[in-house]
Amino acid sequence: MSKSPDLLDQKSHFAFGKNWASYATLVNEAQIEEAAAGLRRLVGAELSGRRFLDLGCGSGLHSLAALRLGAAEVVALDIDPDSVATTRQLLEAMAPGQNWSVREASVFLVDQEELGRFDVVYSWGVLHHTGDMYRALRIAADLVAPGGQFIFSLYRRTRLCWAWKLEKRWYAKATPQAQARARSVYLRLLKLSMRDEFDGYVANYGTGGGRGMDFYHDVHDLMGGWPYESITATEVERFMQRLELTHVSSFAQPGGSLGLFGSCCDEYVYGRPVS
Repeated sequence: MSKSPDLLDQKSHFAFGKNWASYATLVNEAQIEEAAAGLRRLVGAELSGRRFLDLGCGSGLHSLAALRLGAAEVVALDIDPDSVATTRQLLEAMAPGQNWSVREASVFLVDQEELGRFDVVYSWGVLHHTGDMYRALRIAADLVAPGGQFIFSLYRRTRLCWAWKLEKRWYAKATPQAQARARSVYLRLLKLSMRDEFDGYVANYGTGGGRGMDFYHDVHDLMGGWPYESITATEVERFMQRLELTHVSSFAQPGGSLGLFGSCCDEYVYGRPVS
């Protein structure tokens, strides 16, 4: 396996963990309920008695949501030490005494013999930021137990993904002042394009399928998400077939959009047959 720093060295990535640590200070019961509702929509049921892997746990919100849905065990992994610390702090505060663990690890160094397999492997908006999306997908899929589910989201391919790749690479290394200026320009242009809808969109962001997230933290994540890859739903299906996983459901928009304001994540649920 390559020891490329783009894959294994967290310092070469955007500081996702610092962003999620800031977001976690805003987490309240309403956002937890939204996150649980979003997870239930993908899982299709409660998680009672099931082992759940949160691969790229970020703020820890969705590990907490899995516990709220009755998961028997939650294992949360992230390459970013700030995300690991934030997730641990959130679960200690909101899920004391429940069966969870948090570990700092790259997806490329996951030890399947140590962790075992999981009834649900969940990775929302993560694997396209690893530097080798297809290898990360393969490793994550290998962690799904027979009869289990692989639930993930990935950036949809757009015609301007090449430009966003350049922007994200710059933004990830830019000073906080330069990042703030870039966000200001982005937000002004987005508001101009949305006109009267912008304020309502921001006010209701995170509800009704928004997973309990925060608009301004997501903008920072969108602009800084480096490494960056994207994919079409057709490519996902083809690759999952090679991994012998079967399609359960998906929430994907047709590809080919311009992507002027960036790409959105399509959501996928695949299952591993029992035999």
